[in-house]
Amino acid sequence: MNVRIESSWKERLSPEFEKDYFKNLTDFVRQEYKSSTVYPPGPYIFNAFEHCPFDKVKVVILGQDPYHEPGQAHGLSFSVQEGVPYPPSLVNIFKELESDLGKPMPANGNLLRWADQGVLLLNATLTVRAHQAGSHQNRGWETFTDAVIHELAEKRSHIVYILWGSYAQKKGAFIDTSQNLVIKSAHPSPLAAYRGFFGSKPFSKANDYLIATGQDPIDW
Repeated sequence: MNVRIESSWKERLSPEFEKDYFKNLTDFVRQEYKSSTVYPPGPYIFNAFEHCPFDKVKVVILGQDPYHEPGQAHGLSFSVQEGVPYPPSLVNIFKELESDLGKPMPANGNLLRWADQGVLLLNATLTVRAHQAGSHQNRGWETFTDAVIHELAEKRSHIVYILWGSYAQKKGAFIDTSQNLVIKSAHPSPLAAYRGFFGSKPFSKANDYLIATGQDPIDW
């Protein structure tokens, strides 16, 4: 099966593409794109990998579901296309960035500028039906993205994993904290941000760790 994904990831994840769950997932996703409006647009499904080859990953920020309104999702967790209003969680991420590192609210919500520096912006589910949050959950994507995290955790070290909210924390529960930095806090959504996301300083903590392990910090 030909999956269009960045070559270093394709090499490492090729066993997944042959498994029954992934074949079933592919059939389901193809049918969904034919019969409904699905986000992100097809060429962007694996966009997070495209900008972050396996050996270049320094930071993983784990999301749950792509945005499900028009023009928002483009394959990177929490990110939106330029010109699209910031969703509430992204507003709060930028507020914390300003509080943590003094960076003013950026001109757009496209986080490719992070991805290109080694921040893997990975959602647990890589597709969603328009206007229906969670509509592609439990179809196999979670198994695939678990395999992605396992591959990183087993073959790489000194990565910063930023796990916002209980869903991300459960998904990253197996990561070896002696070999990596795991940053946990409440989710940046308006419902949870005041319960420990604000003031958690994930951006400075990530950079301090990268510098301490001989890596270049991220220009957030």
